[in-house]
Amino acid sequence: MVNHSQIELVWFEDCAALADTLSFSRAAELRHVTQPAFSRRIRALEAWVGTPLFERNRRGVRLTVAGEVFNDRALEFLRSIHSLRAKTLEAAGKGIPALTFSATHSLSSQFFPAWLRKTGISHLYDPLKLVSDTLDACERMFVHGDAQFLLCHYHPDTAQRLAGAQFISIQVGEDTLVPLSAPDETGKQPKWAMDDKHTAIPLLCYSTDSGLGRIITHSRNTRLLREKMNTVFTSDLATTLLAMTRAGDGVAWLPRTLAEPDLRNGALVNAAGANPRFDVPVQIRVFRPAALMTEAAERLWARLAGDTAR
Repeated sequence: MVNHSQIELVWFEDCAALADTLSFSRAAELRHVTQPAFSRRIRALEAWVGTPLFERNRRGVRLTVAGEVFNDRALEFLRSIHSLRAKTLEAAGKGIPALTFSATHSLSSQFFPAWLRKTGISHLYDPLKLVSDTLDACERMFVHGDAQFLLCHYHPDTAQRLAGAQFISIQVGEDTLVPLSAPDETGKQPKWAMDDKHTAIPLLCYSTDSGLGRIITHSRNTRLLREKMNTVFTSDLATTLLAMTRAGDGVAWLPRTLAEPDLRNGALVNAAGANPRFDVPVQIRVFRPAALMTEAAERLWARLAGDTAR
């Protein structure tokens, strides 16, 4: 029997994990508990709230209307708790909490270090911490308050988890996702040419957890063509798809900034030739919570916002 005057903080985190994954087994894995123990905690939370938050059926799990309302407020509560702790430590002089960026793999290796040097923030706001992962994992970390900032690719066609009033973002760069192929024997034309006659092009695809995969999936520029292509490989990592594209295994939509050296030396060519209609322009954006952050985090944001305004 649940004591309705008591609640465990972990229940909020459990709810957020289940709302993210809509899978009891996957959420239990993320929370590092057995599935039966995780299910008991979700039932305890629902008993404390007084109404079901999740609907379970043969097709899977989904949030109820009440669950959607609760989860939104629960995420806000978790971020507030993390922020409160950070501000308290900052006020007590218990060391400067690290300012954490969660950034997608494709931006962590090249863009992020160059961007730090360009903005100069690495010298002004030490210590900085970078956590690199898929967009799905980065969003989860950011929304739960484990990182103050999220750096990712952005496209308006993409369904955004961070589109609400609880978050603010600024554009800090731009890129283009280009369909690339290894060259043919001549070294001039694509091995896998994108034209209406060629309907069996092997596609090297991003996973659904990947931010670039989310963009490509929702992009109007690529939808009809991808339906004609044959997916032969899937990965979270743009660098893995780059290596396989270079080896001639198929076509991948790769960030131009990542593939630029291979385009210059002829190791890769545009699979669509000079036709830009299959290119996907994207922004690079930094997200933060709309709520007030620590003094150090707010100073960093003011610096970034000032740079983009110039």
